Amino acid sequence: MHVVIVGNGVAGFTAALRLRELDPACRITMISGESTYPYSRPALMYVFMGHMRYQETKPFEDRVWAEQRIELVRAWVTRIDTEGKRLELHEGQPLSYDKLLLATGSQPSLYGWPGQDLPGVQGLYSLMDLHALYQNVQGAKHAVIVGGGLIGIELAEMLHSQGVHVTFLVREDAYWSNVLPAEESAMVTRLIREAGIDLRLSSELAEIHAGPDGRAAAVTTKAGERIECQLVGLTAGVSPNTQLCQGTPIEAGRGILVDAHLQTKVPDVYAAGDCAEIVTEGEGKNLLQQVWYTGKLQGECVAKTLAGQATRYDAGLWYNSAKFLDLEYQTYGLVHAQPQAVETHGWWEHASGRLGLRVVAMDGAVTGFNAMGLRLRHRTCERWILERRSPGYVLEHLAEAGFDPEFTRRYEPEVVATLAAQLGVEATV
Repeated sequence: MHVVIVGNGVAGFTAALRLRELDPACRITMISGESTYPYSRPALMYVFMGHMRYQETKPFEDRVWAEQRIELVRAWVTRIDTEGKRLELHEGQPLSYDKLLLATGSQPSLYGWPGQDLPGVQGLYSLMDLHALYQNVQGAKHAVIVGGGLIGIELAEMLHSQGVHVTFLVREDAYWSNVLPAEESAMVTRLIREAGIDLRLSSELAEIHAGPDGRAAAVTTKAGERIECQLVGLTAGVSPNTQLCQGTPIEAGRGILVDAHLQTKVPDVYAAGDCAEIVTEGEGKNLLQQVWYTGKLQGECVAKTLAGQATRYDAGLWYNSAKFLDLEYQTYGLVHAQPQAVETHGWWEHASGRLGLRVVAMDGAVTGFNAMGLRLRHRTCERWILERRSPGYVLEHLAEAGFDPEFTRRYEPEVVATLAAQLGVEATV
């Protein structure tokens, strides 16, 4: 059996390695036009800032792929022939497959802004984007970044670290307020501004203007403000990369449509990771998950199915983490940006404005946590939610979730006193 994997991100390389464990005789080919070897996409910012070398972004040494007998092909797939079971490449001979896994990831979301294709305008998603940034930052004094997601704040930090003044256009009235509750969003908003980044809220891009040399030289907002700049970063989110489905029987909605086994309706064609949209039964909303750990889980799941062990994907409890400049963020379980009527929220914030903890409860059980600037133990928070522990129990045992109790200053007495009053329970430390 020959399994071909298109894409070498976390879903693709996880599937390849797990499949090799399950089927030692299987032929496995992994294709990517971006890079020969898999690398960590979130680490691009650290390469640019000089904290890491590119070689250090690779999750495995290069020799591993030959040792695991996984063929790596550096090429762009231009067409999928599902009937003939072969892939056409931008150069070289077509590649046949018995089973195909599409792990094509995401692509930057663009909204047809006038001037978005000018030199000096770019996103931050791929190695090509990183190479472009090295060129575009040369001589730049002022950059405008459009879009208030995680990639936007990463690019802002990267440019700010190089002495480039950054104006950050965010259409919401607080940073990432569509994901973070009001207090967390306000904290991050404040820290961005304190760092010297010019954060403009409720501000949207209208047009990018070229200078005499044909490069981006200014933007105007929908409010009519003109901002001179030498670099424009477009980071208004990403969307599943479904381009290879065009002209094929492989169905796509927001992402490539798959069932609970991550299989499309086309025989022997699967999808996993950022590009996959899992169709849910009944009237539930289809599942689209675009974080590192769900890509890994989906890669492991689909590898079992490819090896003949049909396995349904179970994402388990939601988890995510991020870093806003020097502020770490963790979330476990379900924490709505807008508290639901059936939920009780407790929020503690340190006087410094740089530490915070949110506990969410519903029907007498804790259902979610947000930690800002505090490191919590993943397994402990997950266990409390799955065991439906009461808010009182969680607060009395909060010290157990401390990630580094020996060297970290502890805040449990203050946190517990504040949260107990808000959650309406009795608890002591």
